[in-house]
Formats: sequence, C-alpha cells, structure tokens
Amino acid sequence: MKKAIITGITGQDGSYLTELLLAKGYEVHGIVRRSSTFNTSRIDHIYQDPHEKGARLKLHYGDLSDGNGLLEVIRKAEPDEVYNLGAQSHVRVSFDQPVYTIDTVATGTARLLEAVRTFQEQTGKAVRFYQASSSEMFGKVAEVPQRETTPFHPRSPYGCAKVFAHAITLNYRESYGMHASCGILFNHESPRRGETFVTRKITRAVGRIKLGLQKKLFLGNLDAQRDWGFAGEYVDAMWRMLQQETPGDFVVATGTMIPVRRFCELAFARLDLDPMDFIEVDPRYFRPAEVEQLLGDPSKAMRVLGWKATCSVESLAAMMVDADLELARREQTLRNAGHELPAMTGHDQ
Repeated sequence: MKKAIITGITGQDGSYLTELLLAKGYEVHGIVRRSSTFNTSRIDHIYQDPHEKGARLKLHYGDLSDGNGLLEVIRKAEPDEVYNLGAQSHVRVSFDQPVYTIDTVATGTARLLEAVRTFQEQTGKAVRFYQASSSEMFGKVAEVPQRETTPFHPRSPYGCAKVFAHAITLNYRESYGMHASCGILFNHESPRRGETFVTRKITRAVGRIKLGLQKKLFLGNLDAQRDWGFAGEYVDAMWRMLQQETPGDFVVATGTMIPVRRFCELAFARLDLDPMDFIEVDPRYFRPAEVEQLLGDPSKAMRVLGWKATCSVESLAAMMVDADLELARREQTLRNAGHELPAMTGHDQ
C-alpha cells in the first residue's frame, strides 16, 4: 500500500486529491493546523466513514511554519509521495498579509523540502514530491498562451512567493536528485471552492439572490480573463506527475479563457437571472497590480501525462450554481425556522 502526505488537505484541492488517492488504494496522511475550531468540513465525509477508506485517512497536527514538526510527521507516516498544497492562497489577501503569505507559501515550501530531504538522507527511502505552483507566477504575461518556458513576472505577494517555491523545488531536484515536480495549475474551481474566491463568490450569490436572501453582488475587475477548469480533474494531473519516471514541470489548464463578466453571465443565466440587475463594481476589490489575462497551454501535460481537461467552463458554472442553490435552500429553511443567519451583502471577500 502506497502512503502519501498532503499539506492543505482540508482545502478544495486537498479534499479531491484525498478522494482520488484513497480510490487508488493509498493510505493518506493529512497535515492540519491546530486551531480552536475544526476546519475539516471538506473531508469529514471521508474521515467519518467507518469503512475502509475512512480507516486509511489519518490526520496529523502540523504547520508549514514548523520545520521540525513537518519532519516528525514525515517520520511517522514514512510516505512514498508528498503533495504540498498548503498555502495562504488568496491573491487579494496576499496584498494585505504579504509577510504571512510569503512565510507559508515560499519559506513553508523550503521547510517541507528540507524535511523530505532529511528523511530521505536518514532512511534511504525515496520520496516523490509535488509542488503546487500557480499561473499567478506569470502575472504580467510575456506571451499568450503561457507554457512551461514562459518567463515569470508575478504581480502579487502570492505570485512572488509561488515563484520562490517553484524555484526552490527545482533547486532541490537538481541539487539532491529528488523526484520533485511542479504543477503550474491555472484557475481551478468547484463547489468546494472557498466562498471568498471570485467564482464561488459569484455562484454563492446567484443561489442566494434567486431565493431572496441577498440583494447585490459586489465585484472588482470584471474584465480580467482567466482559464477556469474543474479542480476534481486537476488533482489527477498532480498524481500523474508523481507516477512518471522522470520529474518535471507541467502547465495544467483547459486552454480556454473567458472574462469574469462572462462567468457571471453563465452563472446567473443558469437560474434565469440577468447579472446586470444585481452586480455592482466596488473599487475595494481591485488589486494594486492587476493580472489581466491568464491562458494556459496544456500540450505538455497532454503529451507526457496523458491528461486533458474535459469539464467546460459552462459545465463548471452550472455545477457550482446548482450546488450553491441547494445550499441557499438550506439557509432559507433555517431562516424560516427562526434561526438568525449572518448577513451576506456580497462585500465579504
């Protein structure tokens, strides 16, 4: 039985990757931060499963700011594969918390790589490492579409931190012979996406507006263009990278780009609503340095990994709206029963 460690297991990608690995027979070890409240909602359905899959999921307290703690988890789990998905991953928030973002995303990756290297050196066991790189590294793009050889020009503290994490992973691969691969993932969404990310913010608002629970949706730059895919498919590309004989870097994307405005149209149309009746542009959501367009060229992933995105952005928007409409219905039921719900004006981000 293969063993894998996932940082960021409680996030969107972590939960989908956990399901994938368990389905393939892995024992999965997740690293979670200790806090006063539980944040495991995305994996509770697995962890609480009394059958085989639940038994093969094990959680450990740890933090990317604690290198010794990471090494201790690795020693306990003795993994074959390590997937580094943990991060402060909100681009807009990274402008407000640049140092924290850099510590978790950049320095945290270095700590994890060093823990893996130390474990390999002490035990002689080979560990394959996956680094979650990001299309935000391209920033002010030098070419369209972006591919593995496109120069980086990050436009946010998050993007800058991801460039360092990407480079240090390459450095450990070349310096120590580690099987370390980087997936340069373009925007990938799902019903499990955090509610402060723009696509989920939109689909969450659509469901609530349809049921009269919300009146307006406040957004920033509607003209920013992105390559949006389904996160449930993208984790398969992560796994495929670590099954290759030779490590490498791969762009993971759909190869199709649309503006935020168009995603709004798709989402609102799903419930027969006109987005212009409900959307207002709020300058508070503009980034200090905007990334205008991101479009990935996934041809290397298709050729080497045999991976290809199959979920269209239209299907993705419909999937997310349907899930959030059901969530809004549950909210409405609670409200009708007299429960007080938190006010969601669309300003929350």
